[in-house]
Amino acid sequence: MTDTLAYALARFAGRTTYDDLPADVVDSVGVRVLDTLGIAVAATQLDTSAAAVAWAREEGGTPVASAVGVPENLSPALAAFVNGVLAHSLDFDDTHLPSVLHPSASVIPAALAAAQQHGANGRDLVRGIALGLEVCVRLGMAGFDPATRNSVFFEHGQHATSICGAMGGAVAAAVIAGADADRIVDTLGIAASMAAGIIEANRTGGTVKRLHCGWAAHAAVSAAGLARHGLTGPPTVLEGRFGFFQAWLHDAPRAEEITEGLGETWAAPSLFVKPYPANHFTHAAVDAAAALRARGLGPDDITRLELGVPAANLRTIGEPIEVKRAPETGYMAQFSGPYAVAVGLLGGGGLGASFDDYSDEKATSPERRSIMAKVDVVPNSTCDNIFPYQFPAILTAELRDGSTLVEEVLTTRGGPERPLSFDEVTAKFTANVGSLLDADTATQFAERCRALGELDSVETLLAPLRTVAGR
Repeated sequence: MTDTLAYALARFAGRTTYDDLPADVVDSVGVRVLDTLGIAVAATQLDTSAAAVAWAREEGGTPVASAVGVPENLSPALAAFVNGVLAHSLDFDDTHLPSVLHPSASVIPAALAAAQQHGANGRDLVRGIALGLEVCVRLGMAGFDPATRNSVFFEHGQHATSICGAMGGAVAAAVIAGADADRIVDTLGIAASMAAGIIEANRTGGTVKRLHCGWAAHAAVSAAGLARHGLTGPPTVLEGRFGFFQAWLHDAPRAEEITEGLGETWAAPSLFVKPYPANHFTHAAVDAAAALRARGLGPDDITRLELGVPAANLRTIGEPIEVKRAPETGYMAQFSGPYAVAVGLLGGGGLGASFDDYSDEKATSPERRSIMAKVDVVPNSTCDNIFPYQFPAILTAELRDGSTLVEEVLTTRGGPERPLSFDEVTAKFTANVGSLLDADTATQFAERCRALGELDSVETLLAPLRTVAGR
C-alpha cells in the first residue's frame, strides 16, 4: 500500500537533497534557526523553563545532544523537549498564515537534536528543517477551512502547532537520520499517535501551553528513533478511516493540501517572523500608531482613536474593552489592541517594540493608560476581507484641531510582503539574548546561521548557547 498520502510525503522527503532546495528556502532556514534560538535564550529566564530543564535532567538517557542554557548533554528527545519549550514560551516564534501555525518551535528543536545524535552537518540540518517545516504547514493547511477562514483544529480545541509540529519534526528527525521512504512512513505513523495539544489554557489560564512545542519535538525525535529500531506505523495514517484526519479534523480535511505543488512551492520562505513580542493580532496596530508618530503626532494631539481590526480578532485584543484599556500586567498588555497603539505612539525598543515595552510597570503607567483610554477597538470590513492571510489594522485618529487622520496597515510586517532582512532578524536576536550572550559571540552565531549549510558540525553552532545564564 504505497499510494497513500504518507508515502507521497515520504517519497518527496526521501528523494529531496540539499541541492534540490531553492536558494530562498536555504536562506530562510538560517533565519528560522537564528530567530528560534534567540527566543530560546531569552526564555531561559522563565520559571517554567527551569521546571522543564529540571524534569529533563531527572529523566536521564544517553547524553549526546544539547539544550539552550544547559551545560551538560541530554538525551536527544529531552534536548528537543527543552529547546521546544524555550522556543514557544514567549509567544515570539514565527507564524504561518492562514493556518496560524508556529512551525519552527517544534521542527527546529527536533532537527537540532537529531543532527547532534547522528553527527549531521549543516547541509543535513538545513534539508531536515526545510522538509519538516513543509510537512508541518501542509498538515496545518489541511485543517484550514476557507469558507469560515478558520482552523478546524482550533474550533475543536486543538493546538495545531503542537499536533502538526510533531509530525513535521518527525520527518525532519527521520531524514537527518538517513531514513528511506518506508521508515519515514513508519515515523509519521508513530508520531501521529504521540501528537497532542489542547488550547483551553488560552481561555482560562495555566502555563501548560509552553510545553506544547517541547512535547511535539520530544515526540518527533522519539518517533524517528522507534521507527529506526523497527517499530512500524500504518501507511494510511493520514487519510485512513481512523487516521490523523478523522481523529483531528473529523469530516473537514482538505487532503489536496498535502500533495498539491509538493516540491514546487515551499513553506519556509512564507513564514512570518514576529518583530514585536506580543500577540500577532496587535502588530499592525503598533505599525499604524508608529506611522502617526512619524507624522509628528503625539498623544496630546489626539482626542480619540479607533482601531479597526478583523472581527475575528476582537475577542483576543479588544474585548472586554475595559480590560484591554487597563492591562494589569505586561503579559496582559501583549494581548491588548489599545496597548499596542500606545507602544507605537510612544516608540519602543528593538525593531519598534521590545520585551522592555511590555513590563508590568509600563503596562500600568499613567501615560499609557491615558492613551489606551482614548482607543476603541471595532470590527472593520476591509480587514475582514484580508484576514487571516494577513493580520491588518486601520487606525483612525481624531485630532484636537478637528481633523482626522487614517493609517492603514494591511500587510503584516515580517511576512513575505514585508519581510525582515537578515540584519533585522539579527537585531531581534541580539535584543533577545541581551546580556546573556556577549556581543562578539552573538555576532558569530548570527553569521553561522547565515551560512548554516556550510557547517561541518551542528555542535559548533550550539556550543555557545549551553552556558547562557538561566534563572
